[in-house]
Amino acid sequence: MNEPTAYRRPSGHETAAVEVHRPAPIAPAPTASLLLIQPGSLPSVASVVLPDGRIVTGYAIEPAKPEPVVAKPAVSRTAVNIALGGVGFLAVCGGLLLLTTFIAALTALVTQLVILAAVIFGGWIAVQLFSASGHRAGTTVNIRKAVIKRNHFHG
Repeated sequence: MNEPTAYRRPSGHETAAVEVHRPAPIAPAPTASLLLIQPGSLPSVASVVLPDGRIVTGYAIEPAKPEPVVAKPAVSRTAVNIALGGVGFLAVCGGLLLLTTFIAALTALVTQLVILAAVIFGGWIAVQLFSASGHRAGTTVNIRKAVIKRNHFHG
């Protein structure tokens, strides 16, 4: 079974017949109708001679221009916002300081008015009690002799 053949290969490993496929030509596609273009709008055609002698002809393409870079501000917006918030906070703190000062002054004024009213009203009461006027409202009781026997008053 492993006897050499004329091609020096063992039997059982014969080469299969080679099939050749020839592609069928494709029918050319119908050409598109030509568009009329104004002569001034056509780009110029450039030809380049390569070192090996070939000539390449084509339209010159302008390189793509990058978009202009937007200049960043020297200070970030976040830093500006934080600074403005700090200024606003300081303004509010100043107003709160004035408000607390006003409240303290108002409290002192009310306290002084209450003390003044107490002094005036107390003075008026004192004058009423200790005045030397001859007429007093009320009942006068004169006690001449009092006998107290066994915790009982006999008058």
